[in-house]
Amino acid sequence: MKSQDVAILLKIASLQEREWLMKDIAEQMKISLGEFSYSISRSVYAGLISDDRSIVMKSALIDFLQHGLRYVFPQRPGAVVVGIPTSHAAPPLSNEIRSNEPYVWKYAKGKVRGRAIEPLYPKAVEACLHDPLLYELLALTDALRVGRVREQQMAIAEIKKRIDL
Repeated sequence: MKSQDVAILLKIASLQEREWLMKDIAEQMKISLGEFSYSISRSVYAGLISDDRSIVMKSALIDFLQHGLRYVFPQRPGAVVVGIPTSHAAPPLSNEIRSNEPYVWKYAKGKVRGRAIEPLYPKAVEACLHDPLLYELLALTDALRVGRVREQQMAIAEIKKRIDL
């Protein structure tokens, strides 16, 4: 698995089982069609998407996110930079959690100063600027990667709502 595989699975799961085309999702996520195809193949092999490549196995994905993500794709907050809020500093968790230490994805046009978190894949920030639901899902996955138990529990509950599980 690669970290972008998680982002792709979340994007597909958020479509609520509507039909989708690889080229459309790849374009929206700023990922090449070839990388997207390889990602889907890895996810089929891992049992996270159906053999016909159409349906995300949502329970398996949640299980992986909840118990494996922070170990497979660990992250530690870095230097203070300007960027876009993530984890507990981004909606929906920012509506429930108050913190004096925001986490951000480094982005020159961002408006928030905080400790840097590397996004799940290099083009995530660009993709999230045009897709609010993807932004929420990737920010929630960051809460799973760097958050405390309470933040992780809240993040899983919010992800489940967004993928209709």
